[in-house]
Amino acid sequence: MILVRTYLLRNSYPFLVLFVLLLSFSCTEKATKTTDTKKELLSEFEASLDTLSNVWYPKTIDSTNGGFWSDFDYKWDKVGPQNKMLVSQARHVWTASTLALYYDDPNYERIAKHGFEFLRDEMWDEEHGGFHTLLGISGDSLQLLSSGKSAYGNSFAIYGLATYYKVSKDTAALNMAKKTFQWLEEHAHDPENGGYFDVLQMDGSWMLEVTENDNTYDNFIRKDWKDQNSSIHLMESFTALYEVWPNALVKERLEELFLLIRDTITTEIGYLTLHLQRDWTPVSYKDSTEAARKENFFLDHVSFGHDVETAFLLLETSHVLGKKQDSVTMKKTKKMVDHALDWGWDDAKGGFYEGGYYWDNKDRTIEDDRKVWWTQAECLNTLLLLSKLYPEEPKYYELFEKQWHYIQSYLLDQTYGGWYDAGLDTSPEAKKRAKAQIWKVNYHNTRSLINVIKMMKDEFELTDTHE
Repeated sequence: MILVRTYLLRNSYPFLVLFVLLLSFSCTEKATKTTDTKKELLSEFEASLDTLSNVWYPKTIDSTNGGFWSDFDYKWDKVGPQNKMLVSQARHVWTASTLALYYDDPNYERIAKHGFEFLRDEMWDEEHGGFHTLLGISGDSLQLLSSGKSAYGNSFAIYGLATYYKVSKDTAALNMAKKTFQWLEEHAHDPENGGYFDVLQMDGSWMLEVTENDNTYDNFIRKDWKDQNSSIHLMESFTALYEVWPNALVKERLEELFLLIRDTITTEIGYLTLHLQRDWTPVSYKDSTEAARKENFFLDHVSFGHDVETAFLLLETSHVLGKKQDSVTMKKTKKMVDHALDWGWDDAKGGFYEGGYYWDNKDRTIEDDRKVWWTQAECLNTLLLLSKLYPEEPKYYELFEKQWHYIQSYLLDQTYGGWYDAGLDTSPEAKKRAKAQIWKVNYHNTRSLINVIKMMKDEFELTDTHE
């Protein structure tokens, strides 16, 4: 019996060696294919960023009035009113500054400087402080179109100015960012309940006692409330400001917003409450009539794009504040993304829907099936970030690849360049809609592509949060 076993072992050895060699070759081949696929993906992202940057600049630079042209049709012809909104003008400053840092290209720095000078010279309110919300072109001059001010808009001014300072070291830009922060501190911050009011009068006064909209204020319905959108972008801008100006009060307000967003505005289920009373009681239209609920859907629904974007921003702020291994934030942000994937993700084609609604009986429905461009961009880099933070869960990387395929198939205009404002699978009419307008610039998709490229090159600092 022993002799038989010895014979079998000796004579099976060559086959064992062959099996091991074949297995090793198979694993090597698989690893090589994976590496090649990731290299191809990286090349696609780099090429897409180049294309996106070139279609926006220098085309959008307004050398006549200052700042940037706002309105372009689907063929990139300059068509429309060309109003100058603070949010889009400031986002251009941020984007050009970020491209200057990424490409190490002084041309983008000059574009950012051009935008900074417009904010400084035309959009700052010399009488009351703070930045105006909207200017219009009237002949050879600019006229004020807005009647109030917005914390949301001023947050983007800080975001652009701080990032421009990062690349230029122009102290005038940093000083203006500081002045804007201090203006918000004096006028928009709520010292009693925390957070910020977004809708303000021209002089920065709150509107709690204003009962009639006799001055055509924008967003008058939201005048007494706090909201997730201005809160997350104030956090985003204060994070950028704190990186270049580590001021104690900036840190205090940043931590305040961080905790409010993570622990109060974000529900235990994993989605953001869109609007809240001054004391942070959620605003809900569930008990209203169907007509009222539909009319006010924009004030009360589940916004999957904001949820996934906010997960990213919370992780970013946690990192900048030095809160590595913050298990509470890691758990909450993962829940936010998983909740959006569970309900707001299209399993068939990819992409995130615009909005859903929870009903009292725990049923939930998708109420808006558009796949808006900025949502798809923000969710792309968040999915890749989670794949880095949770490598033991391959679903995030698989969904990241599927999301990129969705963007390529339904959002990228291969004929005229740029991104459609919504995916063509659910919004085919988007093919002929404007490529640019005051609410559609290139900040979301530029940021996402740069973040993705850095993550794929292992050059993204945020990925060490999970260490």
